[in-house]
Amino acid sequence: MTSQRTRERLIQRLYDEGLSNPQVLEVIRRTPRHLFVDEALAHRAYEDTALPIGHNQTISQPYMVARMSELLLEAGPLDKVMEIGTGSGYQTAVLSQLVERVFSVERIKVLQDRAKERLQELNLRNVVFRWGDGWEGWPALAPYNGIIVTAVATDIPQALLDQLAPGGRMVIPVGAGEVQQLMLIIREEHGFARHVLGAVRFVPLLNGPLA
Repeated sequence: MTSQRTRERLIQRLYDEGLSNPQVLEVIRRTPRHLFVDEALAHRAYEDTALPIGHNQTISQPYMVARMSELLLEAGPLDKVMEIGTGSGYQTAVLSQLVERVFSVERIKVLQDRAKERLQELNLRNVVFRWGDGWEGWPALAPYNGIIVTAVATDIPQALLDQLAPGGRMVIPVGAGEVQQLMLIIREEHGFARHVLGAVRFVPLLNGPLA
């Protein structure tokens, strides 16, 4: 079920759903998603669906990983991206093949430790990890040209806006309960442009690190 044919079907589906960045689609094609889920779910790894990874978290749907990556890269290459929510490490792995450096923050230490191991196995070495509160970001290493948030925030965290470089782009789901919207935030000279891109469903962005 992890055959090349299965992967190609997924890529065709993403293309049919309107994703068109060839670099993003190629990275999705070659990234072994089955390594980022429990062995019992490996046969479902190339379905276009979110899957549980424990700790009330999920590995994002491939469409959403590709869509958010496309949105980040829409204005050109990025050299420094912060990811909020390492999770399984799948989005991290995809990003690390598309941008120069990734700084990934995760509040659940056991998930991040597993993600680190997977990225090392894949020889993806341009990622730095921080165990901490995603609402706070990683101010010591700011600013970032791109920020991607893989959990839904009730509102846009001010700390993340502050850490976005001029001209930088942030992709973030915002809302509560059933009402969640994917948003693109662009830092302009005199403030932030906010674009609402459509309904989504993500696990909540929670406060406080967990061992």
